[in-house]
Amino acid sequence: MGACLNIVQCTLCLILIFSSSFFYPLESSSHFSSCKLRRQFDLNGMHRRGDVILGGLFEVHYTSVFPELTFDPPGFRHAMTMAFAIDEINRNSILLPNVTLGYSLYDNCATLVIGFSAALLLASGQEEQFLLKDTCLGNPPVLGIVGDSFSTFSIATSDVIGLYKLPIVSYFATCSCLTDRQRFPSFFRTIPSDAFQVNAMIQILKRFGWTWAGLLVSDDDYGLHVARSFQPELTRLGAGCLAYTEILPWGENPAELRRIVGVMKKSTARVVIVFAHQIHMIQLMEEVVRQNVTGLQWMASEAWTAAAVLQTPRLMPYLGGSLGIAIRRGEIPGLRDFLLGTQPDLDDASNENSMMRQFWEYTFQCRFAPSPTGWMEAGGALCTGRETLQNVESEFLDVSNLRPEYNIYKAVYALAYALHDMLQCEPGRGPFRGSSCATLQTLEPWQLMYYLEKVNFTTSFGDQVSFDENGEALPIYDIMNWRWLPDGRTKVQNVGVVKKTGLNDEELTLDEEKIFWNSDFGQPPQSVCSESCPPGTRTARRKGQPVCCFDCVPCSEGKFSNETDSVECISCPEDFWSSPQRDHCVPKKTEFLSYHEPLGICLTTASLLGTFICVVVLGIFTYHRSTPMVRANNSELSFLLLVSLKLCFLCSLLFIGRPRLWTCQLRHAAFGISFVLCVSCILVKTMVVLAVFKASKPGGGASLKWFGVMQQRGTVLVLTSIQAAICTAWLVSASPSPHKNTEYHNDKIVYECAVGSTIGFAVLLGYIGLLAILSFLLAFLARNLPDNFNEAKLITFSMLIFCAVWVAFVPAYINSPGKYADAVEVFAILASSFGLLVALFGPKCYIILHQADSQIAVSSARL
Repeated sequence: MGACLNIVQCTLCLILIFSSSFFYPLESSSHFSSCKLRRQFDLNGMHRRGDVILGGLFEVHYTSVFPELTFDPPGFRHAMTMAFAIDEINRNSILLPNVTLGYSLYDNCATLVIGFSAALLLASGQEEQFLLKDTCLGNPPVLGIVGDSFSTFSIATSDVIGLYKLPIVSYFATCSCLTDRQRFPSFFRTIPSDAFQVNAMIQILKRFGWTWAGLLVSDDDYGLHVARSFQPELTRLGAGCLAYTEILPWGENPAELRRIVGVMKKSTARVVIVFAHQIHMIQLMEEVVRQNVTGLQWMASEAWTAAAVLQTPRLMPYLGGSLGIAIRRGEIPGLRDFLLGTQPDLDDASNENSMMRQFWEYTFQCRFAPSPTGWMEAGGALCTGRETLQNVESEFLDVSNLRPEYNIYKAVYALAYALHDMLQCEPGRGPFRGSSCATLQTLEPWQLMYYLEKVNFTTSFGDQVSFDENGEALPIYDIMNWRWLPDGRTKVQNVGVVKKTGLNDEELTLDEEKIFWNSDFGQPPQSVCSESCPPGTRTARRKGQPVCCFDCVPCSEGKFSNETDSVECISCPEDFWSSPQRDHCVPKKTEFLSYHEPLGICLTTASLLGTFICVVVLGIFTYHRSTPMVRANNSELSFLLLVSLKLCFLCSLLFIGRPRLWTCQLRHAAFGISFVLCVSCILVKTMVVLAVFKASKPGGGASLKWFGVMQQRGTVLVLTSIQAAICTAWLVSASPSPHKNTEYHNDKIVYECAVGSTIGFAVLLGYIGLLAILSFLLAFLARNLPDNFNEAKLITFSMLIFCAVWVAFVPAYINSPGKYADAVEVFAILASSFGLLVALFGPKCYIILHQADSQIAVSSARL
């Protein structure tokens, strides 16, 4: 195991490395003669000689319970995939002809110190001392590095190695921070960054309506950068909120894991997103099983989506149905045969291929004698090196789901194609100073980086490989689903793909029918902080809680929402009102004094009844026009008064029905003129009564000449013409018009006639009132006339009724909304008209009809 076990020692080495350069001079002269390697590391590795050497960093061991190390067969398969790719390139007569590639592969033991040490070892080589020459001939120890698998390791390595422009092509480091070209100028990768993966996760959350989720991340750059970007991206895309964000510790920390699982258990979020490594999930799931936390929908990052160590019958009741982002799967023809041909070199006494021996000891549970690795305890079975892998069931030989391996394959070929393009350069047409080209004898890593930025090729699987300005490959991921089969086996199946289609657009394709859900009903779980607000309501955020936690508040009157989870309610258009459910707008109800409603029917009936009575009275007076009663009461004015009362009754019908322009203009004019005609007749009659009484006295006959028939007609005509002039001026200057009033009722449109000019309306009423008061005063003065002239008493009483009605009308009209204002005005017209009709003509009709009955009775007696 070598340096993998001596972690404390390597930590001290790292401090030493950081404090100085790789080599230090033996002399203080300005012209150095030689340099000496400051430190050598005994690391697990695997090597092959060649004209050009490529380096590789892989996780062949990991710490399950610190500091115990566990061999990882998939990790060793990763390393062997690079060895296979290089072997395939060497057998290719077209790619890099006459050039043999070699490799130096190291195990990072899933530990930063060891991974960093291995990277420095690749950059500096293992030669203890070398001479400095002016010609600087010879190749660097490695021309490029494939790795590392961890983002934190890649950051640390690129920070230092990048200073020397040594290309690093990672197959598994996804931290979005590595896109910083200023800080990491020589970093490339064949796996998309976490920025793309985060957006892919969010697309899945949106697809299933999961707006409330928990996030678990590893305590390294890989996880912490995701933690910083996930919630802002969720907010930007309007996809939901995080119920909690927890950081999974490195190494053993049972108390912290217990606390984190407790948070998950108490939370209402049913979806848990985990951006962490396989080792973190192993430790986390132990605590999940211990607390028996079931019913969670797990979403896996690419780091553990395909982790076979988690796909066990013990964990599947908890992890079944998980959805994960997986590296693009590819096909590598011939890889399985190459892996089956894996064999340790028994003649290797230098321990250069210790990784191979460790794999052999792990697979066959044996030990080499002597065992430099110390894998098996003394006394275990001895390895012969001739054991066969044909009959061994091992994850190492599983090539059915090549994902990281496919990225490694593409990374090796990217370096090879870049080297090939560099060696194809024609002298004098090169991209470097003086149009020079690089040669195999003078290769520099920065020269290879120039060509690596422009590499563009297609794999045998049909995928195009190239790098953008940030060293990123084409973003594409597979969507995986953990299916728990009835027989207890586990199947991780591909259910979709997510890829970049435009500058910032991502396309998610999911076959939902293939997805296995670990629930009783086989349906996607619900994971929301608050249930969606239906149409007719809006969301009201709960104070102190994320925006996804809200209450549903019904829209207020006059507003609506026709979408789910509306943030605001929309006001209805002017002529519309919200429905009872507040999910759409309906036309407002219209209100006016209608002929079809009880109030309108009653007023119409009263109006027609008054008209009919006027006609009857007019008929009685006409029939009995020769009687003293009719002749003594100024028959011409009485007939005119009956006609005007009839008009008063009929004009009230103009106030009933939907207001229109002609009815609005005619109603008040007809009302005003009819009543002035009526009151002016009463006024003239009162004046005639007074004149006749005065004429009955000695010397009073001269007063009658001013109240002849022509004068009476003229007075009525003049007084009525004044009102007609007032109405004409009102209609011309500010004509009444129909008006839709929404001030009385928000949900109704009250159709009414706007008077246009309040002054015009007041003058019209005032003129009627003036005539009425004048008539009342004159009649009041004549109230004590002899009984033969009791007409004055009837006029007094009738005008008292008239004035009382219209005095009460004004405040009632002002305080009555909508159609009730019209009803009040109609009632005032009818009440005053009936008052005049009954008071003036009731007693006379009684006398006329009574005298007629008496005369008929006398005639009958004589017979």
